[in-house]
Amino acid sequence: MSDNPLKSLAEYSRFVTETLDGPDFQRSTVIVWSDSPYTGTAQGEVFFAGGLRLRIREELDFHAGLITSYGYEVYQGEVRLYWYDDFPHPGDVNLAQTFPHHKHVPPNIKRHRVQAPSMSFTRPNLPVLIEEIKSLLEHQLS
Repeated sequence: MSDNPLKSLAEYSRFVTETLDGPDFQRSTVIVWSDSPYTGTAQGEVFFAGGLRLRIREELDFHAGLITSYGYEVYQGEVRLYWYDDFPHPGDVNLAQTFPHHKHVPPNIKRHRVQAPSMSFTRPNLPVLIEEIKSLLEHQLS
């Protein structure tokens, strides 16, 4: 696999499969597909212990090796705990440092946004999201 698994459908599919193969996950419905040699989509859900669930959707540009758009939502049961997206909010000066990456968090989850320095268009975000959820699980168990 190359240094950047975002360079091809085969490499990113293998990356996702290997990343989601382990004891931390109850199951996954995440698939990566493409209708062209240059672009793709990754979409599905990853189920963790404690009723935690990660929903992902990524639009991919294999030619450029980029995630061109994403949305990641974390649920506990049916309650959405927080989400990340790349929808630009240029008027929000608090988000300027990580523009357009940000995270929606309580209270007032729809309008309360914080910087998301760990999100990227140039590398996979899945490992960061998984580590964050594992940390949530550890706090729930302690």
